[in-house]
Amino acid sequence: MEDSIFTKIIKGEIPAHKIYEDEKTLVFLDIYSSQLGHALVIPKKQVEFLWDLADEDYEAFMATAKKVARRQREILPVPYVGVKVIGTDVPHAHVHLIPFSTSEEFARTPKPHAEPDHAALAAMAEKLKF
Repeated sequence: MEDSIFTKIIKGEIPAHKIYEDEKTLVFLDIYSSQLGHALVIPKKQVEFLWDLADEDYEAFMATAKKVARRQREILPVPYVGVKVIGTDVPHAHVHLIPFSTSEEFARTPKPHAEPDHAALAAMAEKLKF
């Protein structure tokens, strides 16, 4: 299988605004975010579908998602963090953690061709970083 863009981020071949990393998982900000603090949780092992992760890897993955979502709620002025599993854009298992206050914010669709504001992303990553 060819390395996904996420695997290239894990290997350090592509930069990312990282906020959490451990032996099995990596979390970084989505450059095409729908909300301030929108993060992607990925397993370090490239598996296309979340449901195909080995149980041990899935449990570590979801524990990371929980840890980061709690951090988002602690740092950001929002009561909710929603989870989206889409999986059609990158062939590497991942979930979107989206901080929000209203259902309209959670449903907002990002603009995938807009130029990312890397300065704002770097500042947010610093706030959320463990």
